[in-house]
Amino acid sequence: MIASPGKALLCALLALPALCTAQLNVLEEDASLTSRWELSDTTQKANFLIRPHKPVYFLPAYWSSDPNIQPVTDNPETSLPVPIALQPLELKFQFSFKFKVWRGIFGHNGDLWLGYTQSSRWQMYNAALSRLFRETNYEPEAILNFRTNVKLLGFRMTMVGGGVNHQSNGRSFYLSRSWNRVIGQVGFERENWAIMLRPWMRVKEDIAVDENPRIDEYIGRGDLLVVHSRKGHQISALARHSLDFKRGHASIQLDWAIPVSGYFKAHVQFFTGNGESMIDYNHRQTMIGVGFSLMEWM
Repeated sequence: MIASPGKALLCALLALPALCTAQLNVLEEDASLTSRWELSDTTQKANFLIRPHKPVYFLPAYWSSDPNIQPVTDNPETSLPVPIALQPLELKFQFSFKFKVWRGIFGHNGDLWLGYTQSSRWQMYNAALSRLFRETNYEPEAILNFRTNVKLLGFRMTMVGGGVNHQSNGRSFYLSRSWNRVIGQVGFERENWAIMLRPWMRVKEDIAVDENPRIDEYIGRGDLLVVHSRKGHQISALARHSLDFKRGHASIQLDWAIPVSGYFKAHVQFFTGNGESMIDYNHRQTMIGVGFSLMEWM
């Protein structure tokens, strides 16, 4: 197992999700919200121990129906003046982890978590552009989570919580995109099913230039995750919506992890809508990827 947060952080910094997550999966006794968020006495583990967070995958073939060759916004200062010769086929990978900082803030309930997710889109097959990394998104967050036990429509609401989230692409000038959010979350589970509902609100910033105006109208003001696990397979649907049903935008991502050997799984991903990445927040496209994964939602 990973012996310390320092070792896990080193793995993340070196972008070696395969090495890290193979060990992270050993920590999981079963695939559920209860185990992933340690919502019972039997699933509790030590503070500052690296845990799984979002999926970890590597997709060598990731194809777009309409590459965003000229990212623009409503703000001329954050619009690229000339197009880029992008190829529709690229490589995508993501790694993610979290760790508990404080257990039982309010007596026997209330856990504070810190999480980090990073996803990259790499034009590996585009020799004309020196095989550049087209877009990398960085997402640190802090989450305060509470255990619950409420039955609703055949499901059990096992958790409620909220936190703060920063997401950016670490770039400058025309290609810079970032925002901060306050996010709520509520989780339900039943047998092989899990549901997570997350509404959010963008935090207004005192800045001269908004890098991505109206981002919440495109990427959305909340998402709904539905996960089903059966015989080693895991199918998930992640839908986002602006909650403006007259002129709003929506997107959906479907993932299918297929067991191959141990924690190694074949992985298929489908996305359609706006905001597949930060630079594409107001660009609509359909994307299909195939590869492998080492860690899923549950």
